[in-house]
Amino acid sequence: MTLAEVAGAAYLNMVPEGMDPGLEETTFHDPDNFVFPFGAHACVVDVDPETGKARVVRYVAVDDCGNAINPLIIDGQVHGGIVHAIGQALYERVAYDEDGQLVTGTFVDYALPTAAELPSFETDRTVTPSPVNSLGAKGVGEAGTIAASPAVTNAVIDALRPLGVNYMNMPLSPMRVWEEIQSANRGVPA
Repeated sequence: MTLAEVAGAAYLNMVPEGMDPGLEETTFHDPDNFVFPFGAHACVVDVDPETGKARVVRYVAVDDCGNAINPLIIDGQVHGGIVHAIGQALYERVAYDEDGQLVTGTFVDYALPTAAELPSFETDRTVTPSPVNSLGAKGVGEAGTIAASPAVTNAVIDALRPLGVNYMNMPLSPMRVWEEIQSANRGVPA
C-alpha cells in the first residue's frame, strides 16, 4: 500500500477491531551533543547631542554557522536579526496610557527601523563544521538578534562615556539619550 492508501484507510474506519481511526506519531530529536555557534559583532554610532538621536553608521558582523548550506539564506537571517535588534536597542517600545490602554498598537505609533536608518551591513563568516550532524551545519538564525542589541547599546553608551554615562536601559530613544546628555551636563545622575 502507498502511504496515501494507509492514511485513507486509517480515516475511513478501515482499521482492525479495537483500534481508533486516524494516524498519530510523536517523536523527539535529542542529539548526543550540543554545538554552539559563535561570532563577533561591532557597531559604530553617531550621537547628535542636540537631539539625542543615535545613528548607526557602521555595523560589522562575523558569525560561524558551520558549513554554509545556503549563503543567501544565512545572509538574510543575519541581516534580519541585526535589523530586529537595532529596533530593540534604539526604537521599539510598547507603551500604555494611565488607563492601561496600549498606545503603540500601530506602526504609526510603534517605531521600527527602516532602510533609511540603517547602513549597509558588513558581514562575513568563519567555518567550524559541527561534529554532531552529517551536514556540519549550525544554527545562525539568532546570531544577529542576540549580538546586535548589546553591540548597538554599548556603542551609544561608549559615545556618551566622556560625559560619565555608563549605563542606559533599552530602547535608547532620542529622548532618553538627550535626557542622559542633559543630566550629565548638569552633573546630575539621570
